[in-house]
Amino acid sequence: MPSHLFADRPAPQPPERGTVDALITQTRRLRGGVDAVRRDVFVDDDDAQVRWQRALCDLAVHQLDDLGAHLDQLRDGPTAEEQDAATLAVENAFGADPETPGPLSRVGSAEWNLLTDAVSWSEELFQIFGRPPESGGMSLDELPTVVVDEDQALLTAMVTGALVDGRPIDGEFRIVRPDGTVRTLHMMGEPVLDADGCTASMWAVLRDVSELRRGQRAVRESRDRLQRERRIARTEHRLAVELQEAVLPPWRGSLRLPHGGPGALDIAAHYLPSSASDLIGGGWYDALELPGGASLLTVGDLTGHGVTATGGMAMLLGALRGMAVAGIGPGPLMGHLNQLLETTVQPALGSAVCCRYEPARRRLVWSGAGHPAPLLFRGGTGRALGASGGVLLGATHGAAYDQAEATLHEGDLLVLHTDGLTRRGACDESDQRRLLALAPLFDGGRTAQDCVRMIVEEFGEHEREDDACVLVARIGS
Repeated sequence: MPSHLFADRPAPQPPERGTVDALITQTRRLRGGVDAVRRDVFVDDDDAQVRWQRALCDLAVHQLDDLGAHLDQLRDGPTAEEQDAATLAVENAFGADPETPGPLSRVGSAEWNLLTDAVSWSEELFQIFGRPPESGGMSLDELPTVVVDEDQALLTAMVTGALVDGRPIDGEFRIVRPDGTVRTLHMMGEPVLDADGCTASMWAVLRDVSELRRGQRAVRESRDRLQRERRIARTEHRLAVELQEAVLPPWRGSLRLPHGGPGALDIAAHYLPSSASDLIGGGWYDALELPGGASLLTVGDLTGHGVTATGGMAMLLGALRGMAVAGIGPGPLMGHLNQLLETTVQPALGSAVCCRYEPARRRLVWSGAGHPAPLLFRGGTGRALGASGGVLLGATHGAAYDQAEATLHEGDLLVLHTDGLTRRGACDESDQRRLLALAPLFDGGRTAQDCVRMIVEEFGEHEREDDACVLVARIGS
């Protein structure tokens, strides 16, 4: 039985492959053009404007490489885990003010002249640092004062490596703006040497990559969270399967009850899983010999899936067996099960049908709680023994359940089933009509196991939204 709490979400539509291929081609062509400009045009390292333009070309090439990689992944399609992680990352990472400029607009440049102590900052760099242009650019000695403590040593090492060893700068550090916000900057730069080979100045291009790094961090965290959730789900699924196998009757194939005497039942049952293999529900079937020679026949279902549903099913089925062995009739038994569900910590609803069969008089006493009535097949025709009676278990305090009687004949076939037999969750009446239509096939002395096999073939083994149970009993001579 599906949970009474649910939500439907529309499935996202993938992009058309031809469109993505065209974007990939355009990106590669653009990347080649930018690379050619960078390689062939900007060759004068003594011109600050040229160095600035070359640095921008380097950034553009890196960004186009990233874009190409993203488009390749979009064309090939992400795994389910990557798709979920990306969705969570977008939701968690990009909730910033829409008025904030995009990453491509947050690029600034600077040059520090070591001979004159002159500092030149672009207008964009003042915006990145949140400083008014009239305050002037910060010197290399002043720059660490706005860098977070953990990153000051990294910045010092990069600047020292450029000024002393002539190494290019390529690294990231975080700054604290005057308004208290923290931004992550990617810095690329090189020292400029004079005619004697000594460092005369240093230039750099700084890019604000805060949103990019925040998005990447959100993707990692989302992926880790999804992996943890899936490990937990796999563990819960395994526990639910093990609990279900431990609780449902151990017999497979057919069973005869009682084991001796006239009017014995030939019984067979089957559990039909949901088409989604991870949905282990709270459905059950059971047949049990009672003191005095009577037999218990029951099927039922609880709302929900997983360990909670199978745990509730185990509790309910255990109580049902105990009360049936104690001689409590089907009607009062349903009332006690309703009271039991009312007192559980985890709220749940259930449906069930419970039958007591007395072979000496071939009398069947049954009661239902929001459940399809038993179906009786005789002489090539079938009918329901009554309407679905009683409210759902756990729905109403102090509910009372009536019980009905029927006299069975030798060769009669009794079918108990949960809802959800139909492939795509059609109504219970549809299940009943299709079962009754099998009446001619059930005739002719077929065993209960044969009839179960016919039902499974009719309704499909793995083609339903929820799991289902079916129990068949043939009245013997």
